[in-house]
Amino acid sequence: MQVLVVYYSKGGNTRKLAEEVARGVESAGVKAVLKNTAEVEKDDFLNSAGIIAGSPVYFGVMAAELKKVFDSFVGIRNKMEDKVGAAFATSGHHTGGKETTMISIIQCLLIYGMIIVGDPMSASGHYGVASVEKPDQTAIDDAMKLGSRVAELCKKLQ
Repeated sequence: MQVLVVYYSKGGNTRKLAEEVARGVESAGVKAVLKNTAEVEKDDFLNSAGIIAGSPVYFGVMAAELKKVFDSFVGIRNKMEDKVGAAFATSGHHTGGKETTMISIIQCLLIYGMIIVGDPMSASGHYGVASVEKPDQTAIDDAMKLGSRVAELCKKLQ
């Protein structure tokens, strides 16, 4: 079983958060497939029990590069139904639109028919993991918790 962690990162902060999410997946005994938007393929979606997608904030929504992935793979959405989905985001400011960006990702996951999870209650209990600029220790801890939560739910659903 595997969970795909797909992200777009221009400056490296979203990549760092993605790496921590992937570590959380692995900590739950599930294989994490970590790929940026330029690397991800349709089979990565099809072969994954869950997808955790992340983006920096671009005008309050996900980056075009991540949206392009969802748009490109829409033909397989009927095969994504009942898989687990989650989101994460980074921004350059504490009020920089991280929650609206995660909601834009969640909308795509919902259209794919996926089961959406947010942070575990031991983190923040909201839409997913976010950080301002480089992830601090709290964001790193929450990212690991989110990855682990998605992996554990994938195992329960198998």
